[in-house]
Amino acid sequence: MRKTLEAIGVVLLALLAGITWDALHGPNPLPQRIPTHFNAMGEPNAWGSPSTLWLLPAVAAFVFLLISLVSLFPASFNFPVRSTSANRSRLVALTIRMMAWVKVELVCLFLYIQWSIIQSVRGGRAALSPVIVPIFLVAVFATIAVHGVAVFRAARVASGVK
Repeated sequence: MRKTLEAIGVVLLALLAGITWDALHGPNPLPQRIPTHFNAMGEPNAWGSPSTLWLLPAVAAFVFLLISLVSLFPASFNFPVRSTSANRSRLVALTIRMMAWVKVELVCLFLYIQWSIIQSVRGGRAALSPVIVPIFLVAVFATIAVHGVAVFRAARVASGVK
């Protein structure tokens, strides 16, 4: 499952870079002034150059690589439960899977924001859905919570407590 999530994340990063490249250099380039920031209601409150669209793929790639790098060092993980030789491998597996899910969710968020910005500019109506960021935040925190519960259960099962 983790390898599949990693592959999906890489594909999403490539798609994010691809739609950005197409928006800037494709057959239908964006105008010289685009919305670069949106308020809580999804209305643009800052404008700038289309080249600022590269910021989202850069941040997404940085976060993706940073989380990937951290996941390479499971010996440094801190768990909210006691780590023993009986439960360590399960705790590590759950944590790495959680990190893979969070990476994919964050790249999906950046991809949606980028796509929305591009589509709103091309459609002549600069706006971003005000509910999408809270939905993605709920998804990320739900992923963390579900995996947190699984970590506590794994620790209990390994210790023999029911």
